[in-house]
Amino acid sequence: MMVSQQSRTHHEDMDDGIFVTLWHRSQRGVSQFLIIIGLVLVGILSIYPFVWLISASFKPRSQVFDNRLIPRTFTLQNYVNVWQDAPLGLWLMNTVIVAVLAALTVALSSAMVAWGFAWFEFPGRGWLFGLVLATMMLPGAVTMIPTFLIWNSLGLVGTLVPLWAGNLFSSAFYVFLIRQFMLSLPRELFDAARVDGANQWQLFTKIALPLCRPALAITVIFEIQASWTDLMRGLIYLQDSSTFTVPRGLKALIDQYGFGGEWHWETLVTASVVTTIPLIILFFLAQKQILVGITSGALKG
Repeated sequence: MMVSQQSRTHHEDMDDGIFVTLWHRSQRGVSQFLIIIGLVLVGILSIYPFVWLISASFKPRSQVFDNRLIPRTFTLQNYVNVWQDAPLGLWLMNTVIVAVLAALTVALSSAMVAWGFAWFEFPGRGWLFGLVLATMMLPGAVTMIPTFLIWNSLGLVGTLVPLWAGNLFSSAFYVFLIRQFMLSLPRELFDAARVDGANQWQLFTKIALPLCRPALAITVIFEIQASWTDLMRGLIYLQDSSTFTVPRGLKALIDQYGFGGEWHWETLVTASVVTTIPLIILFFLAQKQILVGITSGALKG
């Protein structure tokens, strides 16, 4: 009799355990479902403006703002006219030149400064590094006029040089990013190379830079994106349409076809699509490098 009662109690405990397990699994399933729904909604809200922009680029002028994602009147003429109405090819080439030079210079200069803070030990290193980081708190408007006066005295206003040459002096954010990555590298590797006769420049170029490739890749990609969308410096330094970059050129189109009175919005949205596609392709091709760089920094930092 006692054995039977214990057996029933055991089975009841097992049933209760199974019920609790199923309950927790159902709770996790509901939570995951709600998270997925939330992510889908956020994704739709994020991508909707660009989908609308693409749809509007295939519409005639009278239907641009009808808020239909599927055009009632589908036309490719906008993509023909936009190349005739504006020198998009020249603007894209200027932007590519500025973006590539800006990315390469800031990556190299920031890596050199980061190497100094990561490898060399000297009095006041922490304070000096903190001072470098403090420059990120300085608004760009504070240095706008002095920087313009410097480039103007050099006779470079109206050229593409001021849009990228400032990166020769590194960036505090990228210095911090690359330094943190360098600090995670095994110091024994550099000590062994020094024993083999490697000098400081060889340690930097042959060991540090290759091992910091993920951080450098993120620096290059982020700087290309920043240069590609930089309107302020284009407004300040570029005066002739032959030197316009994409943001400065789009601003000129807005002045001409938007608020200038003609209201050729189909040209504006089409030009926006054409100039945005290269950046989307870049992020699509470099998404692996971005993920590797971010996860490596998170794990090693």
